[in-house]
Amino acid sequence: MFRGDLLRSGQSGQATKIDAPVLAWEFATGGKVESTPTLVDGRLFVGTFDSRLFALDAELGTELWQFPVGGLVRASPSVENGLVYLGADDNRFHAVDAKTGKEKWSRSLGEGGQQSSPALSRGRVVFGAFDHDVYCLSAQDGDVVWRYATRGGILSSPAISKDLVFIGSMDHKVHAIDFETGVERWSFETGDVTFSSPAVVGDWALIGSDDGSIYCLSREEGDVKWRTRTGDKVFASPAVRGDTVFVGSYDGFLYALSLTDGAVLWKTNLEGAVLASAALAGDRLYVGSSSGHLYCIEQGDGRIVWAHDVGDRVWSSATVCGDWVWFGSHTGSVYALRGPRCLKGDGILT
Repeated sequence: MFRGDLLRSGQSGQATKIDAPVLAWEFATGGKVESTPTLVDGRLFVGTFDSRLFALDAELGTELWQFPVGGLVRASPSVENGLVYLGADDNRFHAVDAKTGKEKWSRSLGEGGQQSSPALSRGRVVFGAFDHDVYCLSAQDGDVVWRYATRGGILSSPAISKDLVFIGSMDHKVHAIDFETGVERWSFETGDVTFSSPAVVGDWALIGSDDGSIYCLSREEGDVKWRTRTGDKVFASPAVRGDTVFVGSYDGFLYALSLTDGAVLWKTNLEGAVLASAALAGDRLYVGSSSGHLYCIEQGDGRIVWAHDVGDRVWSSATVCGDWVWFGSHTGSVYALRGPRCLKGDGILT
């Protein structure tokens, strides 16, 4: 699932410290990869701009199957109960068998495509679309449970916390929607379009905006606790560990902010716009930038531990498990980096 969980906290799976990683494999998809690879039962599921969803063996990088759609796939797929859920720029939302790649059902959407990564909860799948609407469908058969209208296209991916769905929109607003009924609880207006996906921690929802700010809003009312300005647009989604918020900006920096008051604890220059969202694993984080690198960074002080160069923009967020890291790039490939310890047989990928 994109950002690791329903709260979109950015927490990744079990991980060891990954030092001096090597390239385990590279898989060429035929199109840019901005989708975050989803790891389930030793398989990676990832979409591409070549209008396909791929299932890959996570350790070997071999293709298990591919599912063609009618438009590019930017969003990250979600997997539950043997089904892979994804949208594409074909104005449809799809549910695909995770073992075979055969479609179980699809749902027609409005015009504009779908690039919001779905959230799965309590037998429902929730996502936004460029037709301006947030959809809640039955995960079993795709029937519409409710549909909530905003006034702009939606690239933001929803976070679900208890009874509320949080999502941003190109109408410049952050919306909080009742999970059961689809009725608006509150909305908050930022200074520009909101592509960033919210992260929820305790009583607070955190989100970036193209106005260059990261906002901390109260979960129940949408009141502003704090606002921190960066040097440019904030497309990336926040990640949260303890009392620290990590988020990248178009200004090329990765920021660590205090959850208490939004104060900048440190910022690290990644030499290019940061559109990828950080993945947290152990006491490190993993994030790509437009410089063409995936970075491993110490959470405590922002020190770069290592950087892996792939030669083109890394806007895909990384997936981390054990001493493996998977991510995509505008090179058109999915990459697997591995630390010195082989995990086969350890029960992490199998």
